[in-house]
Amino acid sequence: MSDVIAAAVKALNEKMGEDGFDGSAKFVIEGAGSIVLDASGARAAEDETDVTLTADADTFEAILSGDLDPTAAFMSGRLSVDGDMGMAMKLGGVLA
Repeated sequence: MSDVIAAAVKALNEKMGEDGFDGSAKFVIEGAGSIVLDASGARAAEDETDVTLTADADTFEAILSGDLDPTAAFMSGRLSVDGDMGMAMKLGGVLA
């Protein structure tokens, strides 16, 4: 597991707390790997999910740190979404 993925899994689990995520989502970080979020929390995995979000490592780190709004990243083409857009919108609450 890359350092980027390990740090992101830790940060996402801290943001979600013990509640996990009501649904399933996958972040694909180009060149680093994938993270799955669901009711169990965040983990490095390639599972099928309701929605897949893809970005480069810099964009993902900016979203996680709060420096980049996920909607702005999507609108500017820095973040792509494949699957359930409603689930992607719910994920915004986790990332805030």
